[in-house]
Amino acid sequence: MKVLLINGSPHKNGCTFTALSEIAKTLNEENIDSEIYHIGNDAIAPCRACGACAKLKRCVIDDKVNEFISLAEGFDGFIIGSPVHYASAAGILPIFLHRAFFAASRTGKNIFTHKPGASIVSARRAGTTATLDQINKYFGINQMPIITGRYWNMVHGNSPDEVLQDKEGMQNMRILARNMAWHLKCEEAAKNAGILPPAMEEVIFTNFIR
Repeated sequence: MKVLLINGSPHKNGCTFTALSEIAKTLNEENIDSEIYHIGNDAIAPCRACGACAKLKRCVIDDKVNEFISLAEGFDGFIIGSPVHYASAAGILPIFLHRAFFAASRTGKNIFTHKPGASIVSARRAGTTATLDQINKYFGINQMPIITGRYWNMVHGNSPDEVLQDKEGMQNMRILARNMAWHLKCEEAAKNAGILPPAMEEVIFTNFIR
């Protein structure tokens, strides 16, 4: 079982990475493999809404998004981390996730469907719950169970050293990791017992024009 930890911060080894590293350490203690994927600072173009991914089975814009989609296929759970910028996720992250989740949904492989997801954020002060809500919407629309901790999944600090001093926040990263590990182990036990994910219906699209 493997969990992909997505670092949506422009700083590869900053506050968000510090929180994700605590999660990775705890997952390892629970015998769950993990990998931290840094989106980076390369320019990411927004979705063109062209629909070409339905035919190509990948995004028509061939950049890091396609790399991520290929990587994500091999993982059983996902944790997306972001700093808070203007009471929302880091600018590049929504652009990246828009294309990744939309194109992946067109591959026909159910890369994300029914796999557990969690969001974590880092902030100097405020805007955390709005950012968590923003990221969680990607899970909700893809039938992904959302994993929580014992409090909102956030750490506070203006530097990695300050984040490490947020004892409650760092503890919650560990609790979140154990909850993710427990969920994955329950899924594995269910699979071994012959309990399969829900059957998928053909999607029906409607609008409000009468």
